[in-house]
Amino acid sequence: MPDILQEETRQKDVMDPARGAALQTTLGLPANIVEGSKLPPFFHQIYFWQPEPAPCLGRDGHPKTGIGLIPDLGLPRRMWAGGRLEFHAPLLAGTLAEKHTTVAEVSRKDGRSGPLGFVTLKHDIHQQGRLCLTEYQDLVYREDPAPDAPKPQAPAAATDEDHAEEANFTSTLLFRYSALTFNGHRIHYDLDYARDVEGYGGLVTHGPLLAQLLMLMAERQLGTLKRFSFRATSPLMHFETATLCWKSDGRMWVRGPDGRQCMQAEAA
Repeated sequence: MPDILQEETRQKDVMDPARGAALQTTLGLPANIVEGSKLPPFFHQIYFWQPEPAPCLGRDGHPKTGIGLIPDLGLPRRMWAGGRLEFHAPLLAGTLAEKHTTVAEVSRKDGRSGPLGFVTLKHDIHQQGRLCLTEYQDLVYREDPAPDAPKPQAPAAATDEDHAEEANFTSTLLFRYSALTFNGHRIHYDLDYARDVEGYGGLVTHGPLLAQLLMLMAERQLGTLKRFSFRATSPLMHFETATLCWKSDGRMWVRGPDGRQCMQAEAA
């Protein structure tokens, strides 16, 4: 198949209520989403699947770069580095929605661990004739780690939160979240691949899963969310307990069991 780069993709989805309820169950929440329900923030991640046939997948289980929107930067390791969201109107379960995706930015630079590629995707989701959500999704691409390469030093997390909640993860939870989001990245369910190929100490907890938990916490603190931004700063392994932290000014972060910062965020 020849490499074909697109300028924009458009996808439609009826936002199946059963799928939303399944995510609630996966997260340990009451499964009360029915047709017409307002979807919680970030639940759109489980919709707009874009399956690719096996020959179009890379070694990591994700669609190959260079086909579709994302160019081939020659860097094999893909990570969701962060994002920014603006919530204009609630998305409704059981109602047709359309997502428009474009590439907002592509860049390369040399980091301390080698070359890095950055891709930012812009997603606009429309429903019932109006724009409901704008999302900027930041992806980073890296080289494979050298066998003797030192581990990146993670920043220390703050300890002055006003509210905190613990979160635990299992391989089953990561698998179910991968299934609901149609995320084939093997670092989340293939321990041998995560450890031996990409150099992680275990299965990697999804960055979007951590962001999802932070958004739900922010919604409990603030009510309806208008804006949310997040940036991953260190991977969290599936066997580690995370502390989700809230500050009354809207700052949030995820603290690992050793005190490192795994994610920082801001809600309004």
